[in-house]
Amino acid sequence: MYARNFGVDEATAERVMTDRAGAAYTAEAYEAAGGPGWQGVALTDRDRSIAVISALVASDVNDERLDVYLNLARANGLDEDGLTQLMILLTAYVGQPYPSAAMGAVRRTRPAEPPPSRMRPGR
Repeated sequence: MYARNFGVDEATAERVMTDRAGAAYTAEAYEAAGGPGWQGVALTDRDRSIAVISALVASDVNDERLDVYLNLARANGLDEDGLTQLMILLTAYVGQPYPSAAMGAVRRTRPAEPPPSRMRPGR
């Protein structure tokens, strides 16, 4: 599950987590990750992305940990408008400071726009 979320192979995911949080924490996280929260059928991956992003924002997490889940949410069908609306909604429930900082992460991690076409319409 972590490898899928990070977009890397399993060994890399475990190494990244161990580097960030230590071996004991990573072992515990791996034990907890296989349950219905991540594997059940009642939630879609898009739903899970929204839930995790909301929890991170409410906890004032707006660094690379949030970036991982913003990119995962995009891969799961949540576009820039959806992420922006989520931050606006969260402002009503957790206050303005945390979602506004997280909005910076949304903008920082957004996909690059393709360069404008040099061809004129009708050619």
